[in-house]
This record gives sequence, structure tokens and C-alpha cells, in this order.
Amino acid sequence: MDDDILEQYRREAAAAMEVEANRRIAENSDPMQDELLRNKSLTEVDDMVPALLARLGQVRAALDGHGGGIAITDSQQKADGFHIVLDLTGACLSCGAAPGTLEGVKNDLESDKEISKISFCSSLLDTFDELGREFILAHGKVDFV
Repeated sequence: MDDDILEQYRREAAAAMEVEANRRIAENSDPMQDELLRNKSLTEVDDMVPALLARLGQVRAALDGHGGGIAITDSQQKADGFHIVLDLTGACLSCGAAPGTLEGVKNDLESDKEISKISFCSSLLDTFDELGREFILAHGKVDFV
């Protein structure tokens, strides 16, 4: 019985978070432009950053809402898809939630059929305090190059 209540609460909380995230994304972006960018191949865009942002899910609300963003430090098109190295920008650099943000960005972008690997710039590690750096290296499911 307790497991059923916990699962119900988890589903309700997830649904509420999704609604709020979508609202925040819509406030800070043009949904029609995002749809065009999602449907356009990454090889056809002049600036890959807006196309990558358009491919993000709920984690985009955290980036937009907290004054952060992403920057591409390297991008290579290989036989299996794009291999992209990203950096966080703005307020995301000093945020305690950055490890979760990195993982969300990685998961969302690697679910795109054109992207096979997302890594992050190793200089990001310098923005974390010692405890944060140890945590993300031990438990984060992201790679730094």
C-alpha cells in the first residue's frame, strides 16, 4: 500500500514538474521556431546552439530560468553521428544543481538520432568546489574532455 501511494505521488509530482517546465520554456522561447529547429538536421543549421536548445526537454527550463546556457567547444560529425563537447554558460557555472543539469543535457541530446556523444569541457570542473568536483566525477554520468 505504501509503495502505491509513493508511486502515485511520484507520478503526480513528475506531471506537475513537466507542466511547469513547459510553461517556463514557452515563456523564454518561440515554440514554432523550436519546432522548426527540431525538425531540421544539425548539418543544415548555421548556429547549432539554438538547435541543441530546441532538442532539450525539461532541463531547458532550468537553463533558461536560471540565466544559464550552453556553448559548443567542439563538434565533429562522425560515422555514428555528432560528437559534441559543451560548456555551461552564465549562472549555470556556479549552480549547485549543475551536475544534474549536465546529466539532463547529455541524456536529452543523446536521445536525438543525429547525436551520438555529448561530453563536457573539462574546464567546467574548475567551477565546482572540491566536494562538487568529487561528487560529479564519482557519481555524475557525464564525461569531461
